[in-house]
Amino acid sequence: METESTASPPPPTTTTTTTTDASTEPKLPVCILVLGMAGSGKTTFMQRINAYLHSEQTPPYIVNLDPAVHELPYPCNVDIRDTVNYKQVMKQYRLGPNGAIVTSLNLFSTTFDQLLSILNKNQTKYNYFLFDTPGQIEVFTWSASGTIITEALGATYPTIIVYIMDTPRSSNPITFMSNMLYAVSILYKYRLPFIIVLNKTDIIHHRFALEWMNDFELFQSAIEQEHSYSTDLCRSLSLVLDEFYSNLRCVGFSSMTGDGCKEFFDAIHDACHEYEHVYKVEYQKWQEKKSKRENDRREKDLKRLKEDLSGEQSLIGEKRIRYDDIHKDEETDDDDDDDDDDDDDEHKDEDDFERENESFKRYISKHASNTTTMDA
Repeated sequence: METESTASPPPPTTTTTTTTDASTEPKLPVCILVLGMAGSGKTTFMQRINAYLHSEQTPPYIVNLDPAVHELPYPCNVDIRDTVNYKQVMKQYRLGPNGAIVTSLNLFSTTFDQLLSILNKNQTKYNYFLFDTPGQIEVFTWSASGTIITEALGATYPTIIVYIMDTPRSSNPITFMSNMLYAVSILYKYRLPFIIVLNKTDIIHHRFALEWMNDFELFQSAIEQEHSYSTDLCRSLSLVLDEFYSNLRCVGFSSMTGDGCKEFFDAIHDACHEYEHVYKVEYQKWQEKKSKRENDRREKDLKRLKEDLSGEQSLIGEKRIRYDDIHKDEETDDDDDDDDDDDDDEHKDEDDFERENESFKRYISKHASNTTTMDA
């Protein structure tokens, strides 16, 4: 009996540890941004993981960001086509297909705060927010709207970028290198957890791609079989990407058969853990540096504006002083001229008086002489 009473405390300790570990898991839903080249199988991939999550009794919240898609093989909660009419944008702005997609995304991004408020209301109901992007990957990746959407999601929720690769096409080492370069550019542009999905493994297994990533010499031998001007470039780039491969998550996936769904979501959970402990901290530091740069630039512009205004005021003051001096000089000259005129007038009056006095004296003397003559 005593042994049982002393052995009873350990189970609560184990339960407490499990609860603590569970509390460290992200409580917010995970945002999964699906990117990929045209024809890589993004839409079919979205359909497959949607079906898988429904089978796991955790249906996702799906947002379609492709304004030019004709039909979706899965239901979505928010559709950009309900907000922006792709064909009307082409007609109104006289744009081509890619230009209309960029403009539609830009128009949609101006109301993205409304979508964020909708996601906030539904964050307790869903574990995953899925975002399907346009088939023209450069339209989303290198446009201002793509940056706005990604940064807004990354600052609010654990956000994972999933890059879909066409495995059969990537069996060519040069095409494989092109895909890897694009993956690197997306990774360093958005600075978020990154997963490469090697799709269509039901056609060709993705083992060769993993071997190329892990064995540099094996990739070099595959390049030697190619004879083109880009062979030397790929050989040099493979040395650069060697470190990139070491920290990269790659998952083989078949959108047709569903193979790799479990491995994919295992990679998603690992990426969420990395987001909470690595990317979120670095992302906050990056945001602080960005805001600091903007504040410094704003203060510098304000200081320059104040200096320009003070310079203009001093210049206006100098002009005013110069105007006053000139005006005073003019008034002084006018006063001098008036004084000279007064002096001239006084001299003229004095001359007139003297002339009149002399003429009066001559008259008196003449009259006096006439009187004397008459008396004589």
